[in-house]
Amino acid sequence: MNRRPFPWLKAFSAGLAASLPIIIGLLFGNLEYGLIAALGGFTYLYVFNIPYAQRAKKLFFVVLGMMLVTALGTVAAPYPLAVAVLMGLIGAIVIFIFGALRIAGPSAIFFVLVFSMTTGMPVDPGEVLLRAGLVFLGGSLSWIIAMIGWFFDPHGPEKDVIKRVYFELAAFLDSVGTEENATARQRMMSVLHEADETLAAGYISWRETEIFKRLYVLKDHANTIFMYALDNFSESREKLPPELGDTIRGFAVSIDQKKGESVSGKILQPNEMDENVSRLFAKIYDADAIMNEPTGKINQAIQISKLSPKTIFGGAFDKNSIVFITSLRFGFVTMIAAIIAFQLDLERSYWVPLSCVAVMSGATIISTYNRAIQRALGTVIGILVASLILAMHPSGYLIAFLILILTSITELFIVKNYGLAALFFTPNALLMAESTTQGSYNFAYFASARIVDVIIGILIGLIGVWLIGRKSASSRLPHLITKTVRSQAQLLLVLFSNQGEGFQARESRELRKMRTNLTNLETLYQTASGEIPVNRKSLDYYWPVTFSITQLGYLLEDCAKATERPVLSDEALAQLLYVCEMMANAAIRKRSPSIKNIPEIEGFPSIQKYLLKLQKALQMDRNVTL
Repeated sequence: MNRRPFPWLKAFSAGLAASLPIIIGLLFGNLEYGLIAALGGFTYLYVFNIPYAQRAKKLFFVVLGMMLVTALGTVAAPYPLAVAVLMGLIGAIVIFIFGALRIAGPSAIFFVLVFSMTTGMPVDPGEVLLRAGLVFLGGSLSWIIAMIGWFFDPHGPEKDVIKRVYFELAAFLDSVGTEENATARQRMMSVLHEADETLAAGYISWRETEIFKRLYVLKDHANTIFMYALDNFSESREKLPPELGDTIRGFAVSIDQKKGESVSGKILQPNEMDENVSRLFAKIYDADAIMNEPTGKINQAIQISKLSPKTIFGGAFDKNSIVFITSLRFGFVTMIAAIIAFQLDLERSYWVPLSCVAVMSGATIISTYNRAIQRALGTVIGILVASLILAMHPSGYLIAFLILILTSITELFIVKNYGLAALFFTPNALLMAESTTQGSYNFAYFASARIVDVIIGILIGLIGVWLIGRKSASSRLPHLITKTVRSQAQLLLVLFSNQGEGFQARESRELRKMRTNLTNLETLYQTASGEIPVNRKSLDYYWPVTFSITQLGYLLEDCAKATERPVLSDEALAQLLYVCEMMANAAIRKRSPSIKNIPEIEGFPSIQKYLLKLQKALQMDRNVTL
């Protein structure tokens, strides 16, 4: 059971998005049309706390996707083999897109669900435009519900992430001189990276609001404080004054306070402090000034740098990309599950591949097995509940009410436990599916048939993941570590050499390449940590290596934003490239590199420190088998 709070507002909104189309259909005297439009209501399940500019685009494409799979399901319904192939393709494509773009959400499951439920409707290819149009209308209603919050707090998600930046900054300053410093440092880098991505997603070039500018400047200043602390206190064994963390936490609380309220607390100071601590307090004074600065005086230019979709998909479309490999596996196993279901001549054969998809949606093999257990238990009970509901032959507004309640409860519990969510989602999906097919119900037959379908789907998903994905991530770690280190070497070269007038490091091909490799490496390590069986010694070795590469990547990206950087001599640059190539070779050959001298980089001491840390992290224990 996760400890995250219940999302009450999102749960009610999701229920509203699913039930309103049915109510509208009833008002117009056509329940069937309302139920079909309700499939578009699944669009709301892809709503997360992301900037409204990004949310609008994301949900718009989800609506288009739902409409497309509805059309495909209607046309392909008479041809079982085509249904199986399309189901696999839909799953693979959606998994790839969501994985490459790192989009939070239920990924492929609802696209496959809508496609499957459409194929289970009365076969009538002539209704393709009608059904697709109804789903589009239902999805558009979800889009409107999801965007209502923009009228009340248009920069709410951006404020939330900046608040977390300052809370993590306070925690990082509190951790200096303690054993928690490395973990706090990693969390700080992670939330700063998330803030960069969030602000980039929420940025609209033709609409720069004063609030957005303030948040952007606050993020930059948090990074300035963090980098100063990193350069001056990273090796300190003494704790910093607690007043630093307390003051910054006061700032964090005040970020989203309304106009007219006090925007910052009193800056606390210790009685005695050295010069470095005094300078750190001076930077906190600057943060206080930014929070209290009249909006008209904030004139810092906003410089947003983000990877283009072409670069992102190009990096993910690689034989060693875990996103690409996972999408192929997902599509293949889903296709096989659908073919087996059709061969068994099951009445509602699509529940087999649908259960398979639900199980395989786990991020790792371990989470896949956990989902299988939770899915099995939750679904069996959910099917019994659904059978009882359907045996009562609900109709009209009762169906709309039940879907409202079941969808809302599903969204409440999905953050707590997948099995509990399946307990309510299963009867919800079955109620919608069976209501659109207008079938007759026999409690014992219906319950046993659906349970058999689910168990078959779960088993196929587990077997497929076990056979195809056991070592697909961990076996690729050395290659991607090597690739990432070499991309960092290329970035080092352009950062500290003369590239001519007008060169923008933050827009360089080398930076984009390193970002792509870092993203793939982080995803790959997380996937490897969930494999069965897991080589714990190997993962323990790769963790500090991945950790050091990630932190070095953050420092290099921050350096790329600097307006002034030193130009190193040819000898110093050659030594840097030599050190990086030695580390890259050691990683791919699974050998320990010798510790080499790293040239001093004036103004950027942390880069030098982390290159040394990476060399030490790659030192291999002879007892470790990779």
